[in-house]
Amino acid sequence: MKLHIYDTLRREKVGFEPQNPERVTLYVCGPTVYSFAHIGNARPVVVFDVLFRLLRALYGEHHVIYARNITDVDDKINKAAFDQGVEIDVITNHFADIYNADMATLGALRPTLEPRVTHNIDAILAQIAAILANGHAYAEQGHVLFDVESFKAYGALSRRSLDDMIAGSRVEVAPYKRNPHDFVLWKPSKPGEPAWDSPWGPGRPGWHIECSAMIEANLGLPIDIHGGGHDLIFPHHENEIAQGLCAQHAHGQDSGYARYWMHNGFLTFEGDKMSKSLGNVKLVHDLIEQVPGEVIRAALLSAHYRGPLDWTGELIAQTQSRLDGMYGTLRKFAAVPGRDEAAAPAILEVLCDDLNTPRAFAELSALAKALETAADDEARIAAKSRLLAAGRVLGLLQGDPEAWFRGGVDEDLKAKIDALVAERVAARTAKNWPDADRIRKALDDLGVDVMDSATGATWKLKAAETEDRGLSHGL
Repeated sequence: MKLHIYDTLRREKVGFEPQNPERVTLYVCGPTVYSFAHIGNARPVVVFDVLFRLLRALYGEHHVIYARNITDVDDKINKAAFDQGVEIDVITNHFADIYNADMATLGALRPTLEPRVTHNIDAILAQIAAILANGHAYAEQGHVLFDVESFKAYGALSRRSLDDMIAGSRVEVAPYKRNPHDFVLWKPSKPGEPAWDSPWGPGRPGWHIECSAMIEANLGLPIDIHGGGHDLIFPHHENEIAQGLCAQHAHGQDSGYARYWMHNGFLTFEGDKMSKSLGNVKLVHDLIEQVPGEVIRAALLSAHYRGPLDWTGELIAQTQSRLDGMYGTLRKFAAVPGRDEAAAPAILEVLCDDLNTPRAFAELSALAKALETAADDEARIAAKSRLLAAGRVLGLLQGDPEAWFRGGVDEDLKAKIDALVAERVAARTAKNWPDADRIRKALDDLGVDVMDSATGATWKLKAAETEDRGLSHGL
């Protein structure tokens, strides 16, 4: 089965051919760890986690190397450390741990590699030195800057003409810049800021050089797929290409940096761009206290990754309902054993079509229906196995169905509800309808729905209770 992806550089959907099927490489730009991640930051994490899972399904778990960096030196990190009177690693370690825990709650696998900027300073210095030696950078006043006019292919990824950029530039030219679009590879640190020794004076790296150097040092060039948000196409990824190629050759020849480029679309909140000024920035760390992480994950995958996604309470409620239905099917057939098997070709086929997750959800629904309508035990075993395997490649439906419907209920309340349900079953068995009705009302007051069947009764929290935990438009 062949994977087809939309390559940003070529502006078309193309067949994916790894350079080496035994070592498929994927790099995605990761967090700057000075604060909590917002829901927009989580979209590329979830999107490229599905790609990671898909690549492992296609090429084998041990043949895919996924690197997602951690930027742990930055102006905002420096400010946070200064304001709190601590070293930067106190800030970065704290928020890196929170980030990884929050993304795990969204079902994201840990990448194979998580290179940190501060652990790759030597690689950064070496790449800067190579760019200088090849005539594509210059040193001025303690800075090293990339000379964009020296690289004729500059602007190819973003489809921007350098001449047009220069002609329409409103950027104030710093005294050490030859061109307003020249960007920093190395810069002096301010007093009190972290600094590393370099041939150009003590300082720290610019933002763009960090990724290109870490890619070369940790994955080697060229990599197969480079991913990230649409907002990174320019200038970050454009600059990465320039640096990576010009470090290899004096003429910046395309011997290979990234063979395919993938970018996810923007996320808005109820039609508006998320911004602090509007007060609508939604932090993952807060959302997972209100909404199951799996619901958030499924909502982020509900639209095609390249398109926009509007984050609304309605989206969350619809996603919760969709997952409730599938988990309800799995709970109904909990006694049916499931075989551990690879994902069915049907789910892989739709994901191989440029990660078409909306079609993948339709396929999940069809698999759940097949389980509901299976005619015999063997058919039920096969249907359940296919549903779970399909869910696995999407990072969904791997939890305990009973726990899904009882999420957020503490042990004392669970014990109380279980006792009431057992009492009601006993009352119904004895045909004591007044007591059965009284107990049902008590359960109703607790926000519990009871589902009776020939084999007993099960329960779940009502949708209204779910809304009270954060599924309303307050999100």
